[in-house]
Amino acid sequence: MSFEGINSVHLLGIGGIGMSALARWFRHEGYAVSGYDRTPSSLTDELIAEGMQISFEDKLETIPNVIKESPEKALIIWTPAMPKGSVQLNFFQENGYQFKKRSEVLGIVTSSYYTIAVAGTHGKTTTSSMIAHMLKSAGKPIVAFLGGITQNYQSNLILGDKKSKEKTLVVVEADEFDRSFLRLHPNEAVLTSADPDHLDVYGDEQHILDGFLEFTKLVDKKGRLYIQQHAAQRLGVGNLPKVYTREYGLRSAGIGAENIKARPGSFVFDYLDGKNEIKGLELFIPGFHNVENALAAIAIALDHQISVEQIRNGISSFKGVKRRFEIHVNEGNHVFIDDYAHHPEEIRACLSSVRAMFPTKKLTVIFQPHLFTRTRDFAEGFSESLSLADSVILLDIYPARELPIEGVTAAMLLEGINTGHKELVAKEDLMSHLNQVSTEVLVTLGAGDIDRLVPGIASWMKEGLNRFAP
Repeated sequence: MSFEGINSVHLLGIGGIGMSALARWFRHEGYAVSGYDRTPSSLTDELIAEGMQISFEDKLETIPNVIKESPEKALIIWTPAMPKGSVQLNFFQENGYQFKKRSEVLGIVTSSYYTIAVAGTHGKTTTSSMIAHMLKSAGKPIVAFLGGITQNYQSNLILGDKKSKEKTLVVVEADEFDRSFLRLHPNEAVLTSADPDHLDVYGDEQHILDGFLEFTKLVDKKGRLYIQQHAAQRLGVGNLPKVYTREYGLRSAGIGAENIKARPGSFVFDYLDGKNEIKGLELFIPGFHNVENALAAIAIALDHQISVEQIRNGISSFKGVKRRFEIHVNEGNHVFIDDYAHHPEEIRACLSSVRAMFPTKKLTVIFQPHLFTRTRDFAEGFSESLSLADSVILLDIYPARELPIEGVTAAMLLEGINTGHKELVAKEDLMSHLNQVSTEVLVTLGAGDIDRLVPGIASWMKEGLNRFAP
């Protein structure tokens, strides 16, 4: 199937980060775009302002007439997060509409363009955003479908210069959930990590490793694979596809980094790959893990004939992705950082970097676990990684798509956390509780709705600074 003959697109779950990027692309391509989502958000507000018709009532009456009157000219895109009892979902299924999952549509798009796909348990959003920014800032014609809102472009869809005579490059974040990434058609692929996750989908660690390995084998025979060194070890180097493959990592003998220096608002490092050496690169989204993400982006940039000066400018001008090591306050003895980390390895990477940046300051972490299954499956790892903090405040588990599991609560993490102070606090009591604690460096972590607390926490800290300023 192609998009020939289609003039309108309706997305069920249009407010999702991946769905909204597709909605924006179809709108840019000239299609009439509409959709349904359960609740309004700042993202759906933006889509409406961009000219899309969105409803928040799951009724037939809210479906645009252009969709109902010309089913043969409409494409319906849906996400598995939609409940089976959805009125609109069942109407489209029962009435012969062209009905595709988001992953299927991305598969169609990537089959038509030269595609760079970025997968991994963690790091894929920042890495794909960094690659897209590097290519765009160097004048390459691109389309990037991202899993986060970039600070440079305030969007999850990045578009390059259409006037360029070069072929368009598609950069896409390849999501392993529900095995969606196996529908893509990458010419180049990046695998940032292969740690176990989504065991509710894959069942066990071996099956998710098999999924990542299958993803690497989708790379075009004439293409390239960039794989983080530990991910390569986990998959087995001998199992990797017979394509041009490059390993990268902070201490990799292939593509690596030297002279890494952590500063309060940036990381400085040298890039080396055996042929090229770029000294004194400064990345203003801090973190050892972000330096590693940058290695993959730089390697791809070099392979696409981007100059060293353009790379240096691309790295220094990259502002990051919302909720990925996002520094909201950094004044004197008071720092507030928010991060999307929701896996033990992500938490470890984030807190290790914070420690390197502020080695003498007290580190307080507020963590909202995401999913009952993930909390159950990685409880020991969560407790161990959170122990890097001096003080830990746990919120209740954010259930997302899951029903509660008996005996699985945030409290089960407390015993294994080895810090001077640890406690469980109700989300609605957090702001009043913060008035009773002493904070120097405060970090919020989680993939649930903890982000709704971030503006209030930032304001609270700034008000405190103003209150005690001389």
